Amino acid sequence: MKRILITGCSSGFGFESAKHLAKNGHFVYASMRNVNGKNSKVASELLDFAKSNNCNIEILEIDVTSDSSVLSAVGKIPKLDVLINNAGVGYGGPVEAFSSQEILAQLDLNIVGPLRVVKAVLPMMRIRGSGLIIQVSSTAGRGVLPGFGIYHASKWGLEGVSEALRYELAPFGIDVVIVEPGPFATNFFENIVGGSDIEISQAYKHVGEFMEGFGNQVQQMIADDDAPTDPMIVVKTYEDLINMPVGSRPLRTIAGLDFGFQALNDAVEPIRLSGLKSMGIAGLDGPSA
Repeated sequence: MKRILITGCSSGFGFESAKHLAKNGHFVYASMRNVNGKNSKVASELLDFAKSNNCNIEILEIDVTSDSSVLSAVGKIPKLDVLINNAGVGYGGPVEAFSSQEILAQLDLNIVGPLRVVKAVLPMMRIRGSGLIIQVSSTAGRGVLPGFGIYHASKWGLEGVSEALRYELAPFGIDVVIVEPGPFATNFFENIVGGSDIEISQAYKHVGEFMEGFGNQVQQMIADDDAPTDPMIVVKTYEDLINMPVGSRPLRTIAGLDFGFQALNDAVEPIRLSGLKSMGIAGLDGPSA
């Protein structure tokens, strides 16, 4: 049994992974915002699921944009084996339509937020000399489309800092990996946050047309029973990484539709490894077996 903290469990991958991992014998700390407010029903559903399936789920209130919220919640966890940094949201629209504060909010949620949780759990992981951190990025962390520039910035940033963490934490026996989901049958597109400057957004007609067409294309893919858009694909990717032996976990794993980015990852990986070797730090690519 692993003790697993998952952020963003109010819906989507977080909600499903909390249930699946708990049912398969792990002790899950399922965290979300507004446990006693708008997400109280979801929290109750998870607790009812745990009771009816005789498994272990503990609900924690975590707002990843708040230092005090993160520290308070993690302080209630006596031991932790795995962190799944799943919480996040996407901002969509022309870059020019977003204010500086809106851009900072996206970066705070998708980069600084996961780092707050990482920093909070690292002391107990370093003391134990083991741990796994799964950083949930996106195929948007590898490629770029018009209309998603702010979101891309957040996911590319998360990828960079997560790769650095992998090298920094390897000597402590702590593994850091990145999961890059494609589009799935979740509420991601419904929750996209647009820029506040509507007039500027309307000036970028071509961006709006692309985003609408892309959204329709994704919905068609999701409606196709043969397309890999079931959220359980991501959940089982988390599980597979958890079950892999120490020293064997890949840095990046794409889940679902890859839009050709698997080929990019495959092409870049030998270059990454060669770069580590040339710097004399090949031994920092994850903890040793």
